[in-house]
Amino acid sequence: MKEIKSILQNADSVLIGAGAGLSTSAGFTYSGPRFQKYFADFEKKYGFHDMYSGGFYPYKTLEENWAYWSRYIIINRYMNAPIPVYEKLFELVKNKNYFVLTTNVDHCFQKAGFDKSRLFYTQGDYGLWQCSQPCHKKTYDNQLFVEKMIREQDFVIQSDGSLELPKAGFNEIKMTVPSELVPHCPVCGKPMTMNLRCDDTFVEDEGWHKAAGRYEDFLNKNKDGRIVYLELGVGGNTPGIIKYPFWKMTYANPKAVYVCINKGEAEVPGEIEKQSICVNNDIYETLADLR
Repeated sequence: MKEIKSILQNADSVLIGAGAGLSTSAGFTYSGPRFQKYFADFEKKYGFHDMYSGGFYPYKTLEENWAYWSRYIIINRYMNAPIPVYEKLFELVKNKNYFVLTTNVDHCFQKAGFDKSRLFYTQGDYGLWQCSQPCHKKTYDNQLFVEKMIREQDFVIQSDGSLELPKAGFNEIKMTVPSELVPHCPVCGKPMTMNLRCDDTFVEDEGWHKAAGRYEDFLNKNKDGRIVYLELGVGGNTPGIIKYPFWKMTYANPKAVYVCINKGEAEVPGEIEKQSICVNNDIYETLADLR
């Protein structure tokens, strides 16, 4: 911990690479009690046991599809994470020359205070919709529509944004939304879908390209200096976005340091072992120790 802290203090820049493990450390789990708290009715009816599976289920109607997705969106995008791991990370780097590259789509960085102009969400955003075709390269904010869908299912949205069941529990909860709330593309009329990179229909809108440009500018200015590649919770699903480039850029710069914090998956190639520190531990606990 002392060595990592010293490295961060003396670095000219810090590039954070964040994967799903960071949000898992923050309490954004997609199965178990958190899933059952909000989706017990869907689990009982359809037999899936986690949010990811429910997101790919072939619902018979768009009304039921959006009942599921509206719950998914509001708890994973608009509710705060139960554990302040993102806040701990922000305190660690807020006075540094930092940039964030992330495959996460839950918006936790901005909610924790990170500068929007220093973020590149490569895989989309739970808070955005796009045309399912797509007929044009534009995305749309969904918060107001999602909140309407939630209220139509008889959930209660508290003043702090949290979601609560009525007193009678799931007995009073609906599993559909009104047809007039089903989103359709304002240009072609086709159904809208999530702005998430799951196939070749993913829309890279103007904001996405601007963020990609800022990320490239940050690398061009800092990759040859005393830069720390701080990788947090990145697994093996999409290693070509963060992990492999971080390894390659560390190898290319003898002044660079690669720091990986990832419970169960903290490893590094032998070629950059002397430039690396790997911490096999929970991210929140590690960041708390660094503070």
